[in-house]
Amino acid sequence: MSNANLQNAPQSPVIPGVANADLAATILRVTLGILFIAHGWLKLAIFTPAGTAAFFESLGFPGALAYLVMAAELAGGVALILGVWSRWVSLALVPVLLGSIYAPHGAAGFFFSNEGGGWEYPAFWAITLVVQALLGDGAYALKRSRT
Repeated sequence: MSNANLQNAPQSPVIPGVANADLAATILRVTLGILFIAHGWLKLAIFTPAGTAAFFESLGFPGALAYLVMAAELAGGVALILGVWSRWVSLALVPVLLGSIYAPHGAAGFFFSNEGGGWEYPAFWAITLVVQALLGDGAYALKRSRT
């Protein structure tokens, strides 16, 4: 079969009744949501809000920004998992990752394995948020947006 025929061949969905692209968008959306909740919970439960605020201040940011970031990560993560305003939530979370690239990860170089964690991972995560915004909600979203 030629390459052109492969591209035009009908694809069987992995889950009957759900397009593979919708399933892929759902997997990405839920994974992003879980990761944001994990990072927000880390700041809340392990580092503590006061400790996170102090860390933000040590980077030159206002301590109050830490509370906004924790709220964005937790609420954004829940919204993504549920599939509520996924495009807008994804775009709203991009500045959180860009801020983490600016400080503290940018100074640590590219690779995340560098001491202090480089900006490789937050940059990739920011790109996946843009991809999610372009893909839309996917399947099983509580509030599917129109494409």
